[in-house]
Amino acid sequence: MDTSRMLRTSGTLAATAALLLSALAAGGPGPAAAAPRDRDEPGASAPAAAIGATEAAPATADTDLAALADPLRPYYAQKLRWRSCGGGKSAAFECAGMKVPLDYHLPRGGDITLAVSRKKAAGPGKRLGSLLVNPGGPGGSAIGYLQGHAAAKYPSSVRARYDLVAVDPRGVGRSAPVTCLSDGEMDAYAQSDPTPRNATETRRFVANLKKFANGCASRSGRMLRHVSTVEAARDMDVLRALLGDDRLHYVGASYGTFLGATYAELFPSRVGRLVLDGALDPSLDAERVNREQTAGFQTAFTAFARDCARHADCPLGTSGPTDAGNRLRSFLERIDARPLPTGQSRRLTEGLATTGVIAAMYDEAGWPVLRKALALAAAGDGSVLLALSDAYYERNANGSYSNLMAANAAVNCLDAPSAFHGPDDVRHALPAFRKASPVLGEALAWASLSCAYWPTHPTGHPHRITARGAAPILVVGTTRDPATPYPWARSLASQLSSGRLLTYEGDGHTAYTRGSACVDSAINSYLLNGTAPRSGLRCS
Repeated sequence: MDTSRMLRTSGTLAATAALLLSALAAGGPGPAAAAPRDRDEPGASAPAAAIGATEAAPATADTDLAALADPLRPYYAQKLRWRSCGGGKSAAFECAGMKVPLDYHLPRGGDITLAVSRKKAAGPGKRLGSLLVNPGGPGGSAIGYLQGHAAAKYPSSVRARYDLVAVDPRGVGRSAPVTCLSDGEMDAYAQSDPTPRNATETRRFVANLKKFANGCASRSGRMLRHVSTVEAARDMDVLRALLGDDRLHYVGASYGTFLGATYAELFPSRVGRLVLDGALDPSLDAERVNREQTAGFQTAFTAFARDCARHADCPLGTSGPTDAGNRLRSFLERIDARPLPTGQSRRLTEGLATTGVIAAMYDEAGWPVLRKALALAAAGDGSVLLALSDAYYERNANGSYSNLMAANAAVNCLDAPSAFHGPDDVRHALPAFRKASPVLGEALAWASLSCAYWPTHPTGHPHRITARGAAPILVVGTTRDPATPYPWARSLASQLSSGRLLTYEGDGHTAYTRGSACVDSAINSYLLNGTAPRSGLRCS
C-alpha cells in the first residue's frame, strides 16, 4: 500500500463508482471488469499530501521575452506542430510536443519533450485564449483529464470561448515519464502490509520502500532530479508563450493548486484568471500536512458512517461512527491475517482494502459502492474493494499501471523534505495520527515514511506564497474535503496578496463541476468576465 501525499481530482473515481454501481445493480461481472480505464485517463484524488514546497528559487522569475537569456530563447520561440491525437475519443483533440530544458539552470545541457493536447474553442462568443487544466497528483495525466473529463464536464460557456489545453507535467504520463517498478512488482508493492507491528514486519515495510526508491533510481536516473513543481511551473510559462497568450488562464485542482500558486509566485505579472480548487497550504511541513489530512479522512469516514447507518444493510452497523470505525478496524485486522479471495489471482490484503476504503472517501458518489464493497467483503468477497484500490493506483484490467505512483513519489520527494526519517520517527508520531483518525491514522502515519529512502535530495522547502502583484486569484475550499482540508484553502487565500476565497459547504474533494450551481456560477463568471467573487462567498 502507498497512499502517501497523493492529491488529484475526484472526477474519475466518481465515474468508476458509477460504473461499479451499474454493474452491481445489474448483477453483472465483478468490479475488476467494470472499472478498467485507459492508461492516460486521470484518476481521482488520492490520499495524503503533496507538500507545499518549492525549489530554492528567486521570489519571481518574471521577465520579458526580449530579455530572456540566449539559452532559453529557443524554447520560447519554438513552434508547436499540432496534429490529430488519433481515433476514438481522441479524434476531437489536437496533440503536439513541446521541448523544454531538462535543467533550467543549465538549459544547454539537453532537453525533454512534453506532451500537449487541446480542444479548440467551439464558439459562439469571442475567444478568450487558452485555459490550461491540471488534475493534481502529482502524477495525474493532465491530457487524460482534459480528454476524459474537462472537455465534457466543463460548462459549455467556458468550452465555447476557451481553447482547453493540457500538458502532462514533466515526469508524468507522456512527458518523459518516471518509472520505478514493473507491473508485477507494483502488484506486490500495492499489496504490502501498511501497518507493521513487529520487527520483522517493519523490516519488510522498509525493504519495500527501498526497493521502490532504488527502482526509480535505476530506471529513471537523472530525470529524478528535474521533476520539481518549480520546473513544471516554468514549463507552463513556456507553453503560455507558445500558445500566444500574454497571461496564463488556469484551473488547477488538488495538487494542481500548488502548481498554479507556484506559477503565480514565479510569474506574478503573467497571472490571468487562476482557479485553485481544493487548495494546499504551501507553508506546512510534511508531517503536519499528512497529519491534518489524516484528520480530513476521518471527517469523511464519519460522514460516510452516518450515511451508511441510514441503510438497514449497512455492514458497519447503525450505532454511529465510533462503532463503525471499530468494526472497520477489526475487519482490516482480520484480512491482514487471512486475505480475501477476489475472483482472480490477487487476494484482498489489508493494504489493498485500506486503499480501497480511502479511495471511496474522495466523493460521496463512492459511498454506496463502499457500502456494497464492505458488505461483500464481510461475506468473503473482496472483489469490489480490490476494484476501488485498482482505480486509485490506476491499474488497468490487463494488469498494467500508469506511471502515477512513480511520478507522485518523484515530485513529492523532490519538493520537500520527508515527513519522517525512519521507523522510530513514525512510532513517535503514531499517537497523534491515531488521534487524528482512529480508523486510518496508523496506516497513514506509516505511509508518511515514503520519502525517507529517496535517492535524491529535496530541492524545495515549505514557505508562504504571496505572489505579490498578481491579478485576483480564486481559491476554492470544501468544508468537508478529505484530501485537502478546508483550513488549507483559507490559509492559501490569506497568503496570496490577491487571493479570493470561495467556500463550498459540503462533502468531497474539490468543488467545480461537482453539482453546486452556486460554485459553478461564481467560477464561470470569473473565467468568462474576469470578475472574481467577493472573498468569503459561501455556497452549498
